[in-house]
Amino acid sequence: MARSSKKKGFSRLLLIAGLVVCLLAGAAAGAAGQVFALRPEGYYIPPTETFTPEASAGEGYEASVITSYELSIHFLELGNKYTGDCTLVKVGDTEVLIDAGSTTGSIPTIAAYLGQYVEGALDYVIVTHAHEDHYAGFATGEGTDSLFDLFDCDTVITFSQTTSGKEDQRMYRNFERELREEEENGATVYTAAECVRGENGASPVFDLGNGVELQILDSYYYYNRASSENDHSVCAMVNQGEGESAKHYLFTGDLEEDGEEYLVEMNDLPQVDLYKAGHHGSKTSSTNVLLNVIRPEIVCVCCCTGSPEYTKTNENQFPTQEFIDRVAPYTDKVYATSLCVDYSKGAYTSLNGNIAVCANAAGAPVVYASDNTTLLKDTAWFGENRRMPEAWQAEAAA
Repeated sequence: MARSSKKKGFSRLLLIAGLVVCLLAGAAAGAAGQVFALRPEGYYIPPTETFTPEASAGEGYEASVITSYELSIHFLELGNKYTGDCTLVKVGDTEVLIDAGSTTGSIPTIAAYLGQYVEGALDYVIVTHAHEDHYAGFATGEGTDSLFDLFDCDTVITFSQTTSGKEDQRMYRNFERELREEEENGATVYTAAECVRGENGASPVFDLGNGVELQILDSYYYYNRASSENDHSVCAMVNQGEGESAKHYLFTGDLEEDGEEYLVEMNDLPQVDLYKAGHHGSKTSSTNVLLNVIRPEIVCVCCCTGSPEYTKTNENQFPTQEFIDRVAPYTDKVYATSLCVDYSKGAYTSLNGNIAVCANAAGAPVVYASDNTTLLKDTAWFGENRRMPEAWQAEAAA
């Protein structure tokens, strides 16, 4: 368990969480047990005004249910129209936070959600790479609380390389300052390369308890400069149990094609029960080289589905058609967090909402979601914007 002392910022966290409960109590009437997040940017359209999900909204998505499992992995909505990553791994009273996007405006949303699950401090924080949609929550300006201010962190694992020019960017300088302050306040900071090589007291494997371990995987671009910042991503595997019955959960940040090829070459990767889709379901990630090895059972995509944030080309908007076509032969259990309604007006809603994949050592993982557990292929958005892959067509016809 992490050290229980908190900085003064934690009192502000409790205030934020309290305000969220009060402000949303009326809006959540009749929806007891659902978990909501503060949405400070743009405006939020309740999902029922956008589409009617097949699954019951929020069924089973209660903190008491989720924490009854030995392991839970949470993919967070981020409170705005932007795509970003933020994942919480909880094992008993041990917590791992992987990334904190999408913008600094996501901090209240993330903090309120974490407040329901974090006991004491965050035991581990992984910052995968130096893109705003992954590290913005750790990179506020002076006088504004980052997640490092709101939570004590015992161990922080960061990317080992950046592309050139980062030192000239204000947000990156903010991140360096906030990380330095967290270290001064008692956190131990390692790079992914130090973990893999066992340098400076680091280890590639961290015991999370309950027979669960966090493993930092090796990557060529921990040691070599990549042309894409994405390939510098810290890659990690959470392993639950041992032997043939073990479960594996893979996180690759925004790793792209070159990085995925090296990941397969440099690690003995197992088939995985859960894969957080690389690079938000981009066409440049989740390549056949990787998928043919890991053969995922469940895939979760952290994105604002259908957003034109990065491109106006429909089929290249997250999650892309190419990603869907490549993952379809392995599984149809694909879920995504949010849905863009009107980017120009800042309007967004939940697709599945906050997603929690929960598992005990015995038994298959169970998927809960704060809005619904409709598979991506069964949503109205998919029907209007994507072609059904042959693998999914064949499965439906069987």
